[in-house]
Amino acid sequence: MEGILFPALLTVHFLVALSVIGLVLLQHGKGADMGAAFGSGASGSLFGASGSANFLSRTTAVLAAVFFLTSLSLTYLASSKPKQSGSVMDTVKTESVVPAPAATPPAAPGNESKSKDIPN
Repeated sequence: MEGILFPALLTVHFLVALSVIGLVLLQHGKGADMGAAFGSGASGSLFGASGSANFLSRTTAVLAAVFFLTSLSLTYLASSKPKQSGSVMDTVKTESVVPAPAATPPAAPGNESKSKDIPN
C-alpha cells in the first residue's frame, strides 16, 4: 500500500503546486483595481467586478491548504520508511587494485662501478 501511496501523493502534490502557481498568476494585484475604474472591463467578467477575485483567492487558499497537507504527508511517509542497516558505502563496488612495481631505469653498460662523487 505504501509503495503506491507515495507516488500517488507526490503526483497530487505536484499538480496542486502547479495549480497554485497558475492561480496566483491569474489574480490581480492591489493596484489593478484602479484600472477597473477606467473601464478595463472587469465588471463584465463571468463572476462580476469583485466575484472573480473572491473566487480565485478562496480557491488559492484551499489549494494552499491541500499543498500543506500533502507536504506533511509526504514528509511522514518518507521518514517512516524502515532504516537500512549499514553504511551508504556498503553498496559501492570496489575493485582491488594491485600497484605495479616501480620501474627502475637500466644501468648503462660500464657505469656500474663509477661513483657520482668522483670526477672523470
